[in-house]
Amino acid sequence: MTEEQLLQQPAAAYMNEPQRQFFRNLLLAQRGELQTRIEQEFRALREQEIHSDPADIGSAEEERHWQLRSLEREKKLLDKIDQALERLARGDYGWCEETGEPIGLRRLLLRPTATLCVEAKERQELRERHVRDSV
Repeated sequence: MTEEQLLQQPAAAYMNEPQRQFFRNLLLAQRGELQTRIEQEFRALREQEIHSDPADIGSAEEERHWQLRSLEREKKLLDKIDQALERLARGDYGWCEETGEPIGLRRLLLRPTATLCVEAKERQELRERHVRDSV
């Protein structure tokens, strides 16, 4: 099934088997790409050359810091993909954790790891902003 075919399906077909298979394939493809990128970045970190010039050492450390932060973000995304695959296996994928309403195909295409519908996500962001502003 293509993205176009997915979006042309009637609302009553939401999260039927072909749609679940589409998202399973999408998540597995993203997971594979992410694992490859993580492995390449780890390899690059291990193979970094040692510098003797203090300026080079500082630059190398700064670059290493950013690479580690990037790896941390990618690891978190990998965990979210695994959680989405678990939700697919349980039959919970595509449904808002807060409201039980459909998350929506367009939102899932943009963010396949989404666990909240747009309205619930907006409420969550407002709560987080309120907490940040009150601190």
